[in-house]
Amino acid sequence: MSECFAGLQANLIYIYRIPDETHEGCLKIGQTTIDSCYLDYDPNSEPLKARALKRIKAQTQTAGIKAELLHSEIAFVKPLNGQAFSFSDHDVHEVLERSGVHRAEQLAGREWFKTNLSTAQAAIQAVKQGRLSLDQDELVDDPQPAIVFRPEQKAAIEQTIKHFEKSFSMIWNAKMRFGKTLTALEVVRRMDFVRTLILTHRPVVNDSWYEDFGKIFFDCKDFSYGSKNKGESFAGLECRVARGGHYVYFVSMQDLRGSELVGGKFDKNHDVFKTQWDLLIIDEAHEGTKTPLGEKVIHTLKEANANMRLLKLSGTPFNLLDDASKDEVFTWDYIQEQTAKLEWEKVHGQDEPNPYAELPKMKIFTYDLGELQPQLAGYADDANFNFREFFRVDSDGEFKHKNDVRAFLDLLVNDHVSSHEQDVHYPFATEHYREIFNHTLWVVPGVKEAKALSRLLRQHPVFSAFTVVNVAGDGDGAGADEESLDALEKVNKAIGPDPLSTRTITLTCGRLTLGVSVPAWMAVLMLSGSSSTAAASYMQTIFRVQTPSKALLKTECYVFDFAPDRALRVIAETARFAVQVRATPKSKKDDELSQDEVDRELLSDFLKFCPVISMTGSQMHDFDVPMLMRSLKKVYIERVVQHGFEDQYLYNNELLRLNELEIENFEDLQAIIGKTKALPRTKKIDINQQGLDNGDPASGKKPSSGEFDPATDQLKERIKRRKFAISTLRGISIRMPLMVYGAEFSAQYQKITIDNFADMIDDVSWQEFMPKGVTKEIFADFKKYYDEDIFEAACERILRLARAADDYESVEERIAAITELFSTFRNPDKETVLTPWRVVNMHMSDTLGGYCFFDKESNFEPLLGKPYLVEHPEVTSKTFNSDACILELNSKSGLYPLYMAYTLYRLRAEKQQQQLQVSTLNPQVVRHIWNSVLQQNIFVLCKSPMAKRITERTLGGFNSYHLVHAQWIPDLIESLRTASDKVAAKVSAAKFWNLRGKKKMKFTAVVGNPPYQIASNDKRSTSRDNPVYQYFVELCKQLPTDFVSLVIPARWMSTGLGLGDFRETMCSDRHLMKLVDFPMSTDVFPSVDIKGGVCYFLRSKDYLGQCEVIRCRNGQREAPCLRKLDEFDIFVRDPKAVEILHKVLSHEDKSMMELLSVDKEFGWTSNFTGFHDTSNGHDIPLYYRRRDGKRLVGYIDRDDINKSVHLIDTWKVFVPKASSDGTDGCQQYL
Repeated sequence: MSECFAGLQANLIYIYRIPDETHEGCLKIGQTTIDSCYLDYDPNSEPLKARALKRIKAQTQTAGIKAELLHSEIAFVKPLNGQAFSFSDHDVHEVLERSGVHRAEQLAGREWFKTNLSTAQAAIQAVKQGRLSLDQDELVDDPQPAIVFRPEQKAAIEQTIKHFEKSFSMIWNAKMRFGKTLTALEVVRRMDFVRTLILTHRPVVNDSWYEDFGKIFFDCKDFSYGSKNKGESFAGLECRVARGGHYVYFVSMQDLRGSELVGGKFDKNHDVFKTQWDLLIIDEAHEGTKTPLGEKVIHTLKEANANMRLLKLSGTPFNLLDDASKDEVFTWDYIQEQTAKLEWEKVHGQDEPNPYAELPKMKIFTYDLGELQPQLAGYADDANFNFREFFRVDSDGEFKHKNDVRAFLDLLVNDHVSSHEQDVHYPFATEHYREIFNHTLWVVPGVKEAKALSRLLRQHPVFSAFTVVNVAGDGDGAGADEESLDALEKVNKAIGPDPLSTRTITLTCGRLTLGVSVPAWMAVLMLSGSSSTAAASYMQTIFRVQTPSKALLKTECYVFDFAPDRALRVIAETARFAVQVRATPKSKKDDELSQDEVDRELLSDFLKFCPVISMTGSQMHDFDVPMLMRSLKKVYIERVVQHGFEDQYLYNNELLRLNELEIENFEDLQAIIGKTKALPRTKKIDINQQGLDNGDPASGKKPSSGEFDPATDQLKERIKRRKFAISTLRGISIRMPLMVYGAEFSAQYQKITIDNFADMIDDVSWQEFMPKGVTKEIFADFKKYYDEDIFEAACERILRLARAADDYESVEERIAAITELFSTFRNPDKETVLTPWRVVNMHMSDTLGGYCFFDKESNFEPLLGKPYLVEHPEVTSKTFNSDACILELNSKSGLYPLYMAYTLYRLRAEKQQQQLQVSTLNPQVVRHIWNSVLQQNIFVLCKSPMAKRITERTLGGFNSYHLVHAQWIPDLIESLRTASDKVAAKVSAAKFWNLRGKKKMKFTAVVGNPPYQIASNDKRSTSRDNPVYQYFVELCKQLPTDFVSLVIPARWMSTGLGLGDFRETMCSDRHLMKLVDFPMSTDVFPSVDIKGGVCYFLRSKDYLGQCEVIRCRNGQREAPCLRKLDEFDIFVRDPKAVEILHKVLSHEDKSMMELLSVDKEFGWTSNFTGFHDTSNGHDIPLYYRRRDGKRLVGYIDRDDINKSVHLIDTWKVFVPKASSDGTDGCQQYL
């Protein structure tokens, strides 16, 4: 009899297996339904088993498969206290997956897992208990074998634990296969940290951290692991801590960067930032931690956790070591690894297995292609092979130099042996070599280049026998199945289960060069990069081939580099980094410390375990230490250039031999430089009170105490004096690169030396660019401390880079080269803020529009490959037209007119392309269009002859600089202060620009970043510098122009010395269209702190109305709003504060302004110094705060007070008029 009505149903979970080879080790966890009357039945009771078997039979009977039911259980929970709930098999699956249990992908359906019954049953119980993952003891059937740490791992653990007892930060400089995750987790276990956060730029390593967590904590029930998709949720982990538990939580840098707390766009991760972490582990710490957003993430975490320990893990922490002392760094590098391999039997005997035996020795072969094939010599660029030009791809996706690329491939398989040669020297020259290098990694410049090379390899008579795996970009665009495969899966699939029977070439432009292991790779071919290739990325790439082979023992692995100078520089630089974290060589005593000796010993060790063999012509020879020492000198030169001359290698060893008189000279010099604000304001310095410790530039800690050692103490004193001298010379040195770029040459290729440097700078420019008070005569007294060779070579390097930019056929490539060079220049002081290329793009695209090189959607951070047009209605089209005349005021670098000129060039070039119906213009046409823009549309006003030359070279290069309309006016600021109308008339005259055919200029737009302030000449005033930017704004209003857009400090909005009238005119100016306000100056200029922030504005002569105001803070832009700037007597910057102010004013209560006295009640300004330190009996006490923040009392004679005498003996309450505009979070009130 059938039922008419159906009752409530419950979910029934079942687990079964199929005993055959296909399903071995796998279980199916599924579900069906059963009447709710069985809710209280125990697991595996007969009714439950019968229902489960019925469902299983329906699934398997058609296939003729025998299934074994292992478990059945009602999926329903009725707790003693709380809400009853049911669950499904999907909940069980989620627990398994978050616990690292994988699905059986080879079997049909998504319910099959590679697991055992006890683990599956534990997952059901976890769901019932509200847990998202299993504990480690629930995952393991058999006892987990204890991890046996190698000697170097034990040393890292013990050194770190000991260091964390007294300090907070540690770096592990440990190469791949050191076992950083296991070893770091052992530190967590031994130190019993409650909350540990793992942060990395590579989210994919979550799986390996979770797996290693299980190996370390398999027997620790009170330790849990969590992340967004592995282990427990963050909330679940915190609940466990409340019950006495500990946890490790994994998060990616990308995820944390997205939080609004650090300038991201999303309301997330607040709990992570607010949690009291005991330890922060940064995995692959060299990646993503030095960007502004990465630094903000780490700073925010530190800020909330004053006692948090920090452990940075990296195989190539080259960008981190300058900020760490030697005792903060544990190192295990390639040299140490190979030394341990070689000496294992000597120390441990033959009976104990050598754990390093499978780690192959590396060999680097370099090839000078220009010598090997004369037709390739033309691709040499700046003493390095220009891979990007060599592999350049045209619009059809074909190599522009296809015949040369083919010739290169033929060279790799060349088996010719000359009469004086015994062996061939090319990696694919013989069948035997092709068997050795049957699997290789080729690194190429880009995605298009990889695709073109892939086609050429498949057509080659030898390389067509290899399977080409292109993992650059989307690969070769093969079938859908191929596209869906992960890059590593594509490679492993091509190699197959038997690597000895297959041959592959993997092409990449970056993918698979970090953090992956492909055991079959035998060699890497470096066909990309330049002289500036970072040592970290180079070493990370070549170590991919050092992974031990799974088939046969790999005793050696190889690097083939076709840019010899680059290879040697990187090797030398890598060895040099080892110096920073190694002890002094045993061959030298501390008091005989020699940099050359240290370098030579480290390079000798490196060459012992990583020979470098050079192929030049038909000869091969090994590089020796002297050759690498010459390369190391290039490393120092490159480092000095990249650091903007802010580097210790710029100076010679005379700084280690300073006597007392010379120290006094340095103290006098720093007192002068301190006034320029290139350095923090200083007084006369007693270097014995500086608290510097030996070899630790980042630490203020005192050296550890010990027995008195005169030799050691003497060395420490010499190093201390040297560091003080360098910190003083910095104020001069950081100004040199820009001056080199703009130096005046008597001959085209005249060399700049430390002796002729000052002679190549005119006196006006010297006064503008050097610290105030540092004359050429003073400089002559200190130039003897500079390393002559390094200085000369670094200057030559800057000029070579600048001149090389002129050789680019593409305007975009030239701009990239010039702006990259400018990114190395430092800001000399607050009066001379070099506007970064990013800021130029942000400022101009926000106001006038034009072609932008940065991503507006990502806070202008990542540089885009191709600039895009930003348009503003009624502004952009009027600014950038064929008749445009664009003026920059006070050019220092020429980057503003570079942006404007590029936009005009692009619009003109695209119009010509349409007329000619071509996709690209030839180089001659490109140059003609660019030059015509410079001649017809761009005008630049400077303060000095050098600023004029710098701008001319930025725009026109060293060849076409004469086309640039750039002029300079002596004493420009003073002229603006006293007679701005005369300056405006001068600049508006066509003859000022040497133009014929018209008398008056009509500018389309005036743009720039004017000087902000000049140092006060008042000897008594050390706190008040005079603002000058207002004079440039007023000049713009007097010029005949449609638009004005300048970036200036924002203190005028509410305060500022002598800016009351300027504030009134700005706020009442109805021509202001847009105002973009940055209360924190670091949002625009990250390395410059400008009190009150900065802003930029757009003024239009044809606009009348309210101003569109956009407020930006921490990288976030508030919604634009129309404002009346003169609504109040000051400009209230926060729109929310305006609403509050309206409510307050609506009550018509008495204003505080009616109760307060003026800020000069007794007639003195805040820089008044007419008081004495001791009282004469009847003196009046005067309370004041010194610039260092200390509050003091001075005294003044009552008779000297001439104003408000009647208030002397009354009660007074004093509050500051302002405190840094309230923008730096450091307000202080009396």
